[in-house]
Amino acid sequence: MNERVKKAFENRKKGYNCCQAVVCAYSDIFDVDEETVFKVAEGFGSGFGGMQGICGAISGAVIIAGLKNSAGTKNTKTKINTYKISKEVIEKFQNKNSSVICKELKGIETKKVLRSCEGCIEDAVKLIDEIVLK
Repeated sequence: MNERVKKAFENRKKGYNCCQAVVCAYSDIFDVDEETVFKVAEGFGSGFGGMQGICGAISGAVIIAGLKNSAGTKNTKTKINTYKISKEVIEKFQNKNSSVICKELKGIETKKVLRSCEGCIEDAVKLIDEIVLK
């Protein structure tokens, strides 16, 4: 298991939601402190705060894509490439897990779990390493 996955799992055990677990595992490599990214990611947990939307772990991967790729307010043209990177991450996650929707991944309505939160966190971290940070 790679170090970022271990860090994300440790974060999860401390009570971080899936998005926070992922983004905080990478806070040391960006010019943003962990407390700030923790706060930014808070509303993305449990599928945008209520298990109805996009998985928090994959949302965290998209946040990392922005942190890695964006030139900030001085050059808004980087968003096109950030969208491309984000799309690739999301598509690979969906292809592996059959969904990016939290309630579907957790089997809330179907009672068939497609992927555990820990599995989603692991997948998101691996995709960040493979695609976003390559």
